[in-house]
Amino acid sequence: MLQGSILQKLAVAHAEKRPLNFGVYYKNTLVALCHALEDCILSCSEPPLVITAFQRGKWYLQEADRYNELAQKSRQVAIMAAPDAGFTEHPTSQLANVDVLGIDPSDPVAQEWHLMILGSSYTAMVLCQELSEADYGTAGKPATDLERKFYGFWTFEPVLVQETVEIAIAHMQTYNPELAQKLTNQVKEIVAAAPNTEQEDLGSIVSCVVDYLQTSEADSTGKHQQALDNNLVSNELQAFLRLAQLIDNADTNNQMTTAEVAALAETVGQMMDLPAWQLKRLRLAGLLHRVAPCTVSVEYGEAPSCPLMPAAQILRTMPRMSAIARIITHQNELWNGTGQPGGYAGEEIPLESRILGLVTAFQKRVTDLQAAHHSGDSVLMQVLAEFRAKQGEHWEPKLVDTLELLVMGLQQGLNLPVVLPKISAGMWLIDAQGTDVPNFNDKRVKSSGY
Repeated sequence: MLQGSILQKLAVAHAEKRPLNFGVYYKNTLVALCHALEDCILSCSEPPLVITAFQRGKWYLQEADRYNELAQKSRQVAIMAAPDAGFTEHPTSQLANVDVLGIDPSDPVAQEWHLMILGSSYTAMVLCQELSEADYGTAGKPATDLERKFYGFWTFEPVLVQETVEIAIAHMQTYNPELAQKLTNQVKEIVAAAPNTEQEDLGSIVSCVVDYLQTSEADSTGKHQQALDNNLVSNELQAFLRLAQLIDNADTNNQMTTAEVAALAETVGQMMDLPAWQLKRLRLAGLLHRVAPCTVSVEYGEAPSCPLMPAAQILRTMPRMSAIARIITHQNELWNGTGQPGGYAGEEIPLESRILGLVTAFQKRVTDLQAAHHSGDSVLMQVLAEFRAKQGEHWEPKLVDTLELLVMGLQQGLNLPVVLPKISAGMWLIDAQGTDVPNFNDKRVKSSGY
């Protein structure tokens, strides 16, 4: 990571905070990802501030016509790149709300590829740095441009995007203090307006990202096609995981809900001696179970308001996720057939859906009681008694028996591994050939009762 680069400054700022999920991205992945995130600007209800770094002016010139359209829907566009011929003369660069900043070729930002979108209704960011010659190893840099590799991450998190935008503006200060001050004022206006602005539909944005990545996957060619495809597929999964992460972040009662549900589901599956591939599906379904919006209350959880389950339909756009979408769709079915959306009864309900529904309701009930200042083993026993009373009605009797064994284990010191996944390395979750599941551990396990 280059000293003095925006990526390095952000990493240093987070050295003592929550670690950032860095990964390696091929250029073709970044092109598709950036185009998807940029296209969402066109439908924004409020114009955002856009800051980009293109490495060299020639890369900006390839996108300059596109940025003309984006500028019409943005409050301000600031572009950084080491200048090339025609860099500042292009018509897009002459627009009143577009500022082109030629940076010194020796500036570490000249090796970075950034897209920062900060708006009151929509935020997104791609933050990457090209690998050095040494990083590529003995094989050297690839001959094909789209196979070039970059190190970094992407996110929808508003606080993280704002923090990075402020670092970028500070970097611009040495080149153009007047521009830096103008952008600082715009950031203040955006942040002030955000709490009173309706947020864009992230489900639609994620769907757009997946569409772009899948199109790029279909178009990819070259001797490293499998590696390129895997990078694209991994980022399709990352899009869903980032959506789930934002839903968790907005939950003031428990921002570890998906990790806890995933750990509970996987443990129940292990107690039932399910094969590794099924445990992997359970874990992923647990991590994504909140992407399907629910509004109709049932006793311990919520049932979907629409049988089509819009967010689960988004999951189905990714072929490898169809099984996960089915599990999530039917997580609110009940053993006696009175659940939704299909009204399935008994073993008509997919096994993973039965497990997911049970542990999701269990986790929610325990969390609610803990929030009400109940504590310790009494909470687990109280919730278990409630589930016992509903076995054969809401819950499969054998699953409740397994839940009881799990509760007994927790009371005797069983340590459930609860941890958020490393989003930038998600392929292991959907690789049918893989059987290795990371052994995570988290201190919150002991304090939460899980």
